[in-house]
Amino acid sequence: MASRRAAVFILAMMALVQMRICKSEINRQNFPNGFVFGTASSAFQYEGAVKEDGRGPSVWDKFSHTFGKILDFSNADVAVDQYHRYEEDVQLMKDMGMDAYRFSISWSRIFPNGSGQINQAGVDHYNKLINALLAKGIEPYVTLYHWDLPQALEDKYNGWLNTSIIKDFSTYAETCFQKFGDRVKHWITFNEPHTFATQGYDVGLQAPGRCSILLHLFCRAGNSATEPYIVAHNVLLSHAAVADIYRKKYKSIQKGSLGIAFDVIWYEPETNTQENIDAAQRAQDFQLGWFLDPLMFGDYPSSMRSRVGSRLPKFSQFEASLVKGSLDFVGINHYTTFYARNNSTNIIGTLLHDSVADSGTVTLPFNGTKAISERANSIWLYIVPQSMRSLMIYIKQKYGNPSIFITENGMDDPNSPFISIKDALKDEKRIRYHSDYLSYLLASIKEGCNVKGYFVWSLLDNWEWSAGYSSRFGLYFVDYKDKQKRYPKQSVQWFKSFLNPTK
Repeated sequence: MASRRAAVFILAMMALVQMRICKSEINRQNFPNGFVFGTASSAFQYEGAVKEDGRGPSVWDKFSHTFGKILDFSNADVAVDQYHRYEEDVQLMKDMGMDAYRFSISWSRIFPNGSGQINQAGVDHYNKLINALLAKGIEPYVTLYHWDLPQALEDKYNGWLNTSIIKDFSTYAETCFQKFGDRVKHWITFNEPHTFATQGYDVGLQAPGRCSILLHLFCRAGNSATEPYIVAHNVLLSHAAVADIYRKKYKSIQKGSLGIAFDVIWYEPETNTQENIDAAQRAQDFQLGWFLDPLMFGDYPSSMRSRVGSRLPKFSQFEASLVKGSLDFVGINHYTTFYARNNSTNIIGTLLHDSVADSGTVTLPFNGTKAISERANSIWLYIVPQSMRSLMIYIKQKYGNPSIFITENGMDDPNSPFISIKDALKDEKRIRYHSDYLSYLLASIKEGCNVKGYFVWSLLDNWEWSAGYSSRFGLYFVDYKDKQKRYPKQSVQWFKSFLNPTK
């Protein structure tokens, strides 16, 4: 009898847990009126169809087809086939109750050679996607550059290392304003410039795979001590040029706004000593401050100026005036938190002499052998939800409380052949992740932070850059073995409840 009562009790507890999973403790009604909820994606990770309708190759096409660059030896030639299945995916967003969709335009679909002749088939595709979204009441948030530089420009003049990129990017961006700006009111010029500057040109782990680590042992070409800074500088000048064009020619008519999506790890001092508190600030200077300081104040952080010296490019007076104030909103891609400590030995600097070494910090998700928190699947993604509030308050205090969109937030599960689809759909950890991060985001809003929206990474499992298909971030499971069929995970039901609390 006792054992039966115990079994009944256990079943009851399991039912309560299941109810908690499917019933949100907070919901959209807790957030301010007009707060935007959406999902996010990028062209290269989603579209596939890499050789269809006149699209030209990008640096990621070449990189992903280079042996040893992708963890599972995959490529994004098909990805999740959204190029052909966008109407189905738009309906999935509509069914959940999402307000917006953040996606990127593939530069080489519009200009297969990066410049020159416009590819009308590419324009037609994005017109159809934008119209499909609007027909379902979903607002498009469009990223112009999500890492997929046309390979032709890399071949022609080394892409972001050459100032010629400013004119070509401006032409591409203005073409998008002309073709889509009557319906697109939120533009993101760049996604995570810090990531592609460091991963692509400092450590060589992403396209175009340039670095000089250990005398080019890992990369055939590059200079880790200078190239990340040159790339970042050209990105800032490109954004400023595009913002100037938009404000002078299109903003008054189209009534839109421009921002950048920045990748931001939050850094906690490893110990409460002044040297580690200073190290955490320097780590942030060499991440968010590297880009946001020029956009807000007209120059790089003083810690970068003093530590990088002549390797850090300088803005002319005219360039500084163009860059400063060129953001209408700040996009934040925030996933995780690391500890930061002062690098007193500078062994890293001796080996690398790059932007990581220049910061004089060591940043890791461990304090000794103890992890900062529970980990998701990715080796860098530890779940520390309270840092969402810390980061929002930091931006409010340092940068004058700008308008912020959380342009990415999410976590991944492994793509294991030993996990059935049925079990893969049980993503309780993802539900806790979003519930907790949203709760701390809400707390920051109640403390006066000017946050306007939140985008989940991601609607679908997708091709995750150097991790390939080994990582699953989606609210929907994608069966790569069965024509990319979509299956809703439990988190879909959670978001339905969160976004539609009265239903």
